Amino acid sequence: MPQSTRFATRVLLPLLLIATPAIAQGPADLGRWKAQAARVTITRDTHGIAHVKGKTDADAVFGMIYAQAEDDFNRIESNYLTNLGRMAESEGEIAVWQDLRQRLFIDPEVLKADYAKSPPWLKKLMDAWADGLNYYLATNPHVVPRVITHFEPWMALSFTEGSIGGDIEKVPVTQVQAFYGRQAVAMTDVERGTAYREPQGSNGFAIAPSHTQNGHALLLINPHTSFFFRSELQMTSDEGLDAYGAATWGQFFVYQGFNAKAGWMHTTSGVDAVDEFAETIETGADGRRTYLYGTERRRLIEKVITLKVRQPDGSLAERRITTYATHHGPITRAAGGKWIATALMNRPIAALEQSFLRTKTADLAGFVKVAGHHQANSSNNTLFADARGEIAYLHPQFVPVRDDRFDYRSPVDGSDPATDWKGLTPFAQLPQALKPANGWTMNVNNWPWTAAGADSPKREAFPRYMDQVGENPRGPHALRVLEARKDFTPETLIAAAYDPYLTGFARMLPPLIAAYDALPAGDPQKAKLAEPIALLRGWDYRWGLASKPTSLAVFWGEILWAAVTDAAKAQRISPWDYMSDRASDTQRLAALAAAADRLKQDFGSVAAPWGEINRFQRNDGRIVQQFDDAKPSIGVPFTGSQWGSLAAFGARRYPGTKRYYGTLGNSFVAVVEFGPKVRAWAVSAGGESGDPASPHFNDQAQRYADGALRPVYYYPEDVAAHAERRYRPGD
Repeated sequence: MPQSTRFATRVLLPLLLIATPAIAQGPADLGRWKAQAARVTITRDTHGIAHVKGKTDADAVFGMIYAQAEDDFNRIESNYLTNLGRMAESEGEIAVWQDLRQRLFIDPEVLKADYAKSPPWLKKLMDAWADGLNYYLATNPHVVPRVITHFEPWMALSFTEGSIGGDIEKVPVTQVQAFYGRQAVAMTDVERGTAYREPQGSNGFAIAPSHTQNGHALLLINPHTSFFFRSELQMTSDEGLDAYGAATWGQFFVYQGFNAKAGWMHTTSGVDAVDEFAETIETGADGRRTYLYGTERRRLIEKVITLKVRQPDGSLAERRITTYATHHGPITRAAGGKWIATALMNRPIAALEQSFLRTKTADLAGFVKVAGHHQANSSNNTLFADARGEIAYLHPQFVPVRDDRFDYRSPVDGSDPATDWKGLTPFAQLPQALKPANGWTMNVNNWPWTAAGADSPKREAFPRYMDQVGENPRGPHALRVLEARKDFTPETLIAAAYDPYLTGFARMLPPLIAAYDALPAGDPQKAKLAEPIALLRGWDYRWGLASKPTSLAVFWGEILWAAVTDAAKAQRISPWDYMSDRASDTQRLAALAAAADRLKQDFGSVAAPWGEINRFQRNDGRIVQQFDDAKPSIGVPFTGSQWGSLAAFGARRYPGTKRYYGTLGNSFVAVVEFGPKVRAWAVSAGGESGDPASPHFNDQAQRYADGALRPVYYYPEDVAAHAERRYRPGD
């Protein structure tokens, strides 16, 4: 499918000082906002969760975004500064290239036109979204935005998909800077994929009534994101909306959650939905650039993008950058003498429609109808369950058709028309498991070929680009807990979500122990490594606060990971596979020696309890946390997901710390049972509020660490019985 020329977009020129006038709010605006606020009630429960009731869907949107702003306006504004390509207006020069990357794909003028042609019902929601944020600013003058003093309805179209990392983030910022800044900038280890990094993804399980004790479908919602990435809330209207769950800050739909009849959980997919095309560029005698496509030469699309950049004195300056694009998409970097164009989904209206409408579906047929009609989900697998007992695994619906002869993991030849996208894969031809007979379905960011046991889609029936990631250690772990019983209850599903077995180490450690056993008796390593090997040899591969082998294994795994990732990437296999099957005995033993030395140096012993190292700490409301070993923190028993832990806690050392502090992983966890009445239990990292002065800033921290989910108050009578405060926006 040819990419829209809206992607068209390049460098430089002088900085011109400018001013940014605020948009004044008139009496008519305030009157309209007050009238809408009068149709909305917000009830905060005893955990600070907002339950928003509006007469219409638009009223509910107005109220829920107002409530979000009360909890953490900073995160809302930050998300829109990022997605509108305006972060440099706040952060200055350091954010210029990030902004340019965004603006290569997101054009405010195009979004304004998209808003104008949106269906009336969607325009009402966008209008209400902007009004709710503007009313919040008008009624809370102590809140001073960094940049956005007035929200416009079209801005909602810049941020339509609530996952942890959007498709645009796959474009390396350093290479945008290198190309458009005309300078040599090396890719970071993270961009190259060689850095030790906690995976960002999610777990989702859907259990059919045939495999539950109560005969009701169950759903596990377990996103692994940056902490405090989403707001937990409920939004209800007299037009049939009644969704509860996690909403990404600044968006007006519940991204992962449930209503009275159905629930949905999204996990980051390994599908290939972002491709690079190597373009052959020529400059003609007239100075104009063209690119080769088949036997013809096409004109490069040029576009000047203007960015505003905050200066050290607080003023703003303009940076005008001339950008380029082909029909495949914008030029994002250069490699091998070619210019690289990036193709990805850019369908904001359809994406926003799909994201909202699916929250009002009541069964699998309705959910599938929304997904199949819009096909604007490019990066998320979906686990689904409903009150009829139907469950499903759905693959992302935006999957371009490609010629499977080509390997799209690297840039393909953009001059060959055969490499072009050729429309979208029809919904019925995607790998999915609808109402599988085996009684459960799952995804843990692994391939779809084990999503429903024997009833999974068959790998050989689909092109390679349906999955480019493969298996991970959580996949076998998920199968282990799901195949263990046919009588799940909400309680046993929660236990399964926190099962402590570490499949990664169960596979990786036996070769290490064998390497040690093979050492000659007189080898110096035999004595030096005797204590750590003894600790690991008797381990049951389960994490826990008191577990000493967990500490040693994690330190060892991190060091070995760093040693082998370049080789693993070169051979196009996962670091887990390389560490298990291809690492040398020398590498394994050297990593163990280094891990033991680190533990002794930082914690006084090779046998340090994991809970003394692995900690949750929330000191302030900043988006980038500052950690301190001298300040209070809570021990967390689970590990990072790369070792096979289903419950994920991505933690590491920071400057000045010896302990590990988590910043991502389990963030919002919920288990939902769909009986005659829906029942649910949930926990969020820290608390609902981003304000350190709020009692709900850290009131869930211990529950989070313990995996002790609290009851969700869904029905009006339950909310009323546990109400802390009831009010209207602006009160």
